[in-house]
Amino acid sequence: MDATPDPVAVRDTVQTGLDAGELVTVFGRCRVEYDGRASSTLGPGDRLLVLKPDGTALVHTDEGHQPVNWQPPGCEHEVRLSDGTLRIHSSRTTPEETLDVCFETVTAVNRYAVTDDSELSVSGTEADLRERVLESPSLVESGFEPRATERETAAGAIDIYGVDERGNAVVVELKRRRVGPDAVGQLDRYVTALRRESHDETTVRGLLVAPSVTDRASELLADRGLEFVALEPHS
Repeated sequence: MDATPDPVAVRDTVQTGLDAGELVTVFGRCRVEYDGRASSTLGPGDRLLVLKPDGTALVHTDEGHQPVNWQPPGCEHEVRLSDGTLRIHSSRTTPEETLDVCFETVTAVNRYAVTDDSELSVSGTEADLRERVLESPSLVESGFEPRATERETAAGAIDIYGVDERGNAVVVELKRRRVGPDAVGQLDRYVTALRRESHDETTVRGLLVAPSVTDRASELLADRGLEFVALEPHS
């Protein structure tokens, strides 16, 4: 539409988009009021309002990636025009929440018939790293035999529990990124808990498996008798 669209045309465009189940965007100078779990007021400013077909409403400023105000999926949107001010009201009843966006001026309004059937495929996760180790245990070390995943201990669940070629218990802690001292502390707690379970009658080794570790983490591993194996989530 034009750079300064007519208010009636703006209202009609928004309403048509909502009725058609389309994605609607409105950019202009607006005030925002929210009432529900708390109450908030946002004074006049240039902002982008996004209305999604699933009932989501997002108010964005020129900073950051998070909206300053929002409503979740399942909300109902209404558009009204009064004395030249465009008011978009978003509400839901469970819990009871309302979001009112009042535009003093509108610079641009658009509606889009969106089709997106694809699902986000995430790779390089700890789950990918776990699968690599389970499929090829020798990546950890020759003779390593996984026995369980998410084995519970008093300190929490061990990513992979197994034994080495000498029959020693092995605690494997997986991290998909470069890690620091916190990961070493976590591994140490699991190893300590497992030793207590066996009343110190079993040798328990701790292996931190990650792409890399910081210098401080490397020092702590050595100090606590733990080991590091460099491994990426992907082959």
